Amino acid sequence: MAFADPNPLRGIVLKVCSVTVFVAMQTCIKLAGSGIPPGQISFHRSAFAIVPILVYLAWRGELRQAFQTDNPVGHVKRGLLGVCAMGAGFYGLVHLPLPDAIAIGYAMPLIAVVFAAVFLKETVRLYRWTAVVIGLVGVLIISLPKLSLFGEEGFGSEAAVGALAVLVSAILGAGAMLQVRQLVREEKTSTIVLFFSLTAALLSALTWFFGWADLSWQGLGLLALAGFFGGLGQIFLTESYRFADVSTIAPFEYCSIILGSIAAYLLFSEVPTMTTLTGAAIVVAAGIFIIYREHQLGLERRAARKASTPQG
Repeated sequence: MAFADPNPLRGIVLKVCSVTVFVAMQTCIKLAGSGIPPGQISFHRSAFAIVPILVYLAWRGELRQAFQTDNPVGHVKRGLLGVCAMGAGFYGLVHLPLPDAIAIGYAMPLIAVVFAAVFLKETVRLYRWTAVVIGLVGVLIISLPKLSLFGEEGFGSEAAVGALAVLVSAILGAGAMLQVRQLVREEKTSTIVLFFSLTAALLSALTWFFGWADLSWQGLGLLALAGFFGGLGQIFLTESYRFADVSTIAPFEYCSIILGSIAAYLLFSEVPTMTTLTGAAIVVAAGIFIIYREHQLGLERRAARKASTPQG
């Protein structure tokens, strides 16, 4: 995969920024309450996300160009995958504790690595595969003690349905990530971000016919703030794909376990267990190894180019 300006480190930094604001978005949705339909949450998240996006595009002088696209079908595909992933993920988020929802959602970057290798033919070397597997072990350590899939109510429990919804969201989200990766080959970041929010807001607005909840001012404010954070996160995330492969930046989704655990402790009085801390340490270590490996590969590529350049 060729990049106009290959810079894995920059892509990683942008990915971490997106993770930070997305955790803030999830926290706002969790605080808003569990009685709000996922379609209604998706609408507010998408509609209010348009505000920072428009401000950002106007500031960069790209607002007019953002409405111009040569691939409307690609944007519709990305919108459908994205809004379905959001709806399923938000359903799980309001029916599960925040750390549980984040932990199960870690399946998305892992699935994205597999999708990138299979469908985009991106090169995923043994070292990166190993780091991803190690990260998965960390995710399992975090997840297994918390999930209540095998409680008295079995798979009919609220927690079980919520967990399944988050898993479905992870699969759809991985597909959306790859669709974005395809779009950045020919579309501007501004167009991708704007069209996604517009498409998602329109599609989720249709769920009004199935019944929406009456929101308090506090609930509306939290969902509006969630949308604002979602818009910022979308800008960071889309931009990150311009500088690195999906398989390089996807594992850094794991940073959210640290931020999510802090939010869970401060706002929901959930204290991280030793298994959570152990799993998080393993996941972070895997991510650091990927940074080191990408740095080493970058040095090797630059050395090879220098050696192959005629000298005088």
